[in-house]
Amino acid sequence: MLTQEYEHARFDLCVLLGRLARRPVFATFQGGIEPHSRLERPIRPFTIRACAGVVIASGVERERVRRAYRLPPDRIAAIPNAIDVAGYQPTERSTARRLLGIGDATRVAEWHGRVEVHRKGLDVLLDAWAILCNQRPLEELLLLLVGTGRDAAELRRRIDALGLDSIRWRDEYVSDRAELSLYLSAADVYVLASRHEGFPVAPIEAMAAGLPVVCTDAPGVADILDGELSGGIVVPREDPRALAETLGGLLEDGQRRTEMALRARKRAADRYSLESVGAQLRDCFFPVSTHGRTSPDQRFRGFP
Repeated sequence: MLTQEYEHARFDLCVLLGRLARRPVFATFQGGIEPHSRLERPIRPFTIRACAGVVIASGVERERVRRAYRLPPDRIAAIPNAIDVAGYQPTERSTARRLLGIGDATRVAEWHGRVEVHRKGLDVLLDAWAILCNQRPLEELLLLLVGTGRDAAELRRRIDALGLDSIRWRDEYVSDRAELSLYLSAADVYVLASRHEGFPVAPIEAMAAGLPVVCTDAPGVADILDGELSGGIVVPREDPRALAETLGGLLEDGQRRTEMALRARKRAADRYSLESVGAQLRDCFFPVSTHGRTSPDQRFRGFP
C-alpha cells in the first residue's frame, strides 16, 4: 500500500489496514511537516516506525523525519517526484509568442503554480519585478503568472497597487500540459520565489520545457539545483533585490540562457523522468536480494 503524506490521519489508518492484511505500507512526502490534529501526535511515532518505508525527495525533510521519529536510514528513500519529461516538447518560440500576443523582442519571465502569496513568495516576486522594471525603464519586460488559489484576491490587489503594465496573470488552474507548455515556450526564464516548498515540481516542468530557472533557497530547491551546471541559479529567500539582480542579468544574457537551458533539459530527463523515477520506486518497493526481488509479503512490518 502506498499512501500520500505520512503527516495525515489517513496514513495511520493505512498502517492499521496493512497490519490486518499483512501488507507493507509506504508513504510519500507532499509538504506536510507536522500532524494535522492533536489526536495524531501520540499515534504518529508508532505508525511511522511500523511502516515499511517513506519516500522523501527533500533532504531537509529526510533529516527532520529521521530525528523526529528515530527512523532508521534504510527506511527512508531519497526518490524525487516524477514528471513526464517527454511530454514537454516546447513550441517554437516565435509561434508561442504569436499565439499569446507577445512581441519577439520582449524579455519574459514565467511563474506558474498555486496562488498562496506568503508560502510561494509572490509578494517577493512582485517586489523584485518592480525593482527590475524601475532599473530598466526602456526595456520590454513581461512577467507571466499562471495559476490561482486561495490568495487570488490578495495577489490581484498587490498587482493593481504596483500599477505596472508588464505583468500578465492568467487567474485559473491550467492542468493541460500542452497549454502550460505554450506559456513556458514563450518565456526566457522561469522564476520561483517561494519561502517554503516540499519538493517543487514547477521548476522541473520548466526545465523539461528547456527553460533556465531562478529559484530562492526554499526547502526542496537544493535537491533540484546545485549551481548553473544543473540549469538554474539559487538566490536567498526574502531578498527581492538579489532576485531582481539575478533575474535581470539572466534576461539580458541570451548565450548564458541558451547554455543553461540545455543543461536544465538534460537534468530533468536524467533525474526526474518517468523511467528514472520508476526504476527507483521499483527498487524501493521490491529490492533485489540474492534470491531475486523481494515480494510485498516479505516487506511486511508489524508494530514495533
